[in-house]
Amino acid sequence: MAQNRTYETVEKSILHSLNFGLYLNNRLIGFARVVTDYAVVAYLCDVFILPDYQAKGYGVMLINQVQRHPELSSLRRWLLATKDAHDFYRMFGYTELDNPTRWMNIFRPDL
Repeated sequence: MAQNRTYETVEKSILHSLNFGLYLNNRLIGFARVVTDYAVVAYLCDVFILPDYQAKGYGVMLINQVQRHPELSSLRRWLLATKDAHDFYRMFGYTELDNPTRWMNIFRPDL
């Protein structure tokens, strides 16, 4: 996952994405990254809220801002992958894929 990425990989991913930071008293407490074509599809990834700030509404605030961004608000499809936050993302309209057998991927964890 993201915690195993090199600094260079993280830097490159941020440079090529639309990024959202959530700050409290000038301290970064949350982050989200969107990979998108700005016309049809967006992939929401690398979302986090620091542990001391979780379950206080900051995650809801962050995802609301991401989805309301003017350049993203009219996209047809949003995608994300989550290990354990399914109920959280359902609040924003995310659902499991209707037909997951249509979707494919290449995953290379060794890179």
